Amino acid sequence: MRAVLQRVSQARVVIDGAVVGEVGRGFLVLLGVTQTDTSEDARWLADKVCGLRVFNDSEGKMNLGLDDVRGEVLVVSQFTLYGDCRKGRRPSFLDASGPDHATPLYEAFVDAIRAHGIQTATGRFGAMMQVELTNDGPVTLIIDSK
Repeated sequence: MRAVLQRVSQARVVIDGAVVGEVGRGFLVLLGVTQTDTSEDARWLADKVCGLRVFNDSEGKMNLGLDDVRGEVLVVSQFTLYGDCRKGRRPSFLDASGPDHATPLYEAFVDAIRAHGIQTATGRFGAMMQVELTNDGPVTLIIDSK
């Protein structure tokens, strides 16, 4: 699994003009699933996201986690994270998992975040979405489970 995590002051997902998921301070997680990923990858990645200390403390150091700042998480499926651009001009998505495999792992990741007691919103798996965010910092991290 691959996550692009952005620390945000706010983020939301809009589908057909309607807001379907929205958070305040916390993380926007763009989540990609590859064919070899398992539910263990989903749990490991969720634990990693929930445990990251990337919010500033009173001295301006990244020393606080989601729990410390009562942060929220917005999770958006993003198969293009496994796009391979090494050859030609059009990305290959052969490494991205299809919906039959990816959907349950996406849901397992979301459930594992919620199991930490974190307020969690989502987009809609497989939908055409507009993602709006205010990146705080900016802070952007890429996390791979393998």
